[in-house]
Amino acid sequence: MSTSEFTLPKIITSRPERPAEGNVPPTQELRRQIKDKVRAYVTEKALIPPIPIDDLKVHALELAEREAIPHDFLNFLAVLMNNQSWEETLAKIPFNRRLLLLPKCLRTEAVCPAPFDEFGLLCKQCGQCSLEDLQLEAEKMGYAVLIAEGSALVMAIIETGKIDAIVGVSCLSVLERAFPYMEAAAVPGVAIPLLQGDCLDTNVDLDWVWDAIHLTHDDKTRRLDLEELRREVSTWFREESLETIMGPASGESEQIARTWLRKNGKRWRPFLAACVAKALAEDPEAPLPEGFHKLAVGIECFHKASLIHDDIQDGDAYRYGEQTLHEIYGEAMAINIGDLLIGEGYRLIAECGADPVAVAEMLRIAAVGQRDLCIGQGRELEWLRTPMPLKVNDVLGIFSKKTAPAFEVALRCGAAFAGADAKVHDAMQRYSEALGIAYQVHDDLQDSGSEHEADDIEALRPSVLLAMAHQRAKGPDKKLLTQLWSRQTGDHPNFSKDVARLYEKYEIVDRAQQLENHYRDQAVKSLQTLESINLKGLLRRVLGKIFDDIEIKDWCREYEARNAADREARAPFTV
Repeated sequence: MSTSEFTLPKIITSRPERPAEGNVPPTQELRRQIKDKVRAYVTEKALIPPIPIDDLKVHALELAEREAIPHDFLNFLAVLMNNQSWEETLAKIPFNRRLLLLPKCLRTEAVCPAPFDEFGLLCKQCGQCSLEDLQLEAEKMGYAVLIAEGSALVMAIIETGKIDAIVGVSCLSVLERAFPYMEAAAVPGVAIPLLQGDCLDTNVDLDWVWDAIHLTHDDKTRRLDLEELRREVSTWFREESLETIMGPASGESEQIARTWLRKNGKRWRPFLAACVAKALAEDPEAPLPEGFHKLAVGIECFHKASLIHDDIQDGDAYRYGEQTLHEIYGEAMAINIGDLLIGEGYRLIAECGADPVAVAEMLRIAAVGQRDLCIGQGRELEWLRTPMPLKVNDVLGIFSKKTAPAFEVALRCGAAFAGADAKVHDAMQRYSEALGIAYQVHDDLQDSGSEHEADDIEALRPSVLLAMAHQRAKGPDKKLLTQLWSRQTGDHPNFSKDVARLYEKYEIVDRAQQLENHYRDQAVKSLQTLESINLKGLLRRVLGKIFDDIEIKDWCREYEARNAADREARAPFTV
């Protein structure tokens, strides 16, 4: 089996992600959660910039006490508060009056060919780090861009009077030194903290940088509450809503199909369609028309049908923590319910009330998506007949056909409903492919070391982590992994532990994380050709929503006892 159209991206051999330093929250999920708390706090307190540094200290400490946020993160909190207070002002400033200030330590120093002059690093656009993409995108938008750092430089730039706002990336210590200059000059600024402060091969939350660069008052979706939109989409799948949207159910088959359609799920596909339709609407804050509800439910019908058929083909007995449909009603009935849902999907699209030309296009998009999904599943089933180790690009090829088409159907149907042109559809296709692969790699990473991964190996489902491990392993390790791929696990009752050991030995999780990050970046890049500011902004935010939608509970408990003990003794922090 071969999927030669896929080659492993260069990002796999790049430097790995590094852990955040102690004064920065350790995971992206925690940083995002803190950012949300800061946003709510600044809104509640109606903080108006410029905020004096002493006041920032007070507010940061108050929020930390209220939310039991570790005091280690007070500087980080203060920076985010300052950012949030300036957000509305920055959004109104034209891009050509802004400066993007990037640190040279984002480069991969050992291989970076870029020279320096008196203004900083002169990027050679070699593709070894994120500086190239950030600089090219910002300059295309009209920004002045410097890859340099230092408070003296910040002051000199401010004094020229040619820059009205600064978007900067830097470590917390440099931000501390630059803050007084920006406060004194009342210069709007958003600063994205580096995750490390040692000035060598540092990391940053790139999606935060992209969001800051593209922040504009013209983006009418900027304040759209994605979680509220997601909750609204979920209401369309209640029993009474489905009866309104689909009409009364007649007979047992329709009742079973409706019950399955109501089953728990993340509803990402109808949510994505709703996001695109909202972004392209004349008034993104206006309610979506009722006809769109039919389209959204139709899109979910396709997805639910694919799950029924997948469960039968994979021999899965449980989904959503309950028995699968074929376990309850038998394979024949389950296949029929899946087919019924596919038919319902096409019917609902046809009845969604959009322009007839748009309806025809949506039906074509859905048909092509259904075809691609079956081809992807077919590749997996063909391989399953004579199992052998898969290369990483083979697994990616399967992902591109099995997962990406469903996202493409959702995004492009939402675009067609809104009357989008060919440029938008082209961008949605590229965004979908990158999103689909990143989503599946993310899923593999989430399952790594869990019973789900053991089930995948036992059932011989393609896994990008297992493919990476097999490609890198040698000697007995490679022999063991070959046996696992070939379903010869009888002599290895503890194969899950063996796999975990090999993942650690060959740094597979880190490499898979780099692969996910690469395709997430590709999804962002695919939006650069879009002319709709609303759509670009919303789909960047959607990426964060999909990949960071993890509820973190009790994450700061380990710090609370220590904070309570040394709260009074702790020295005042600086920003």
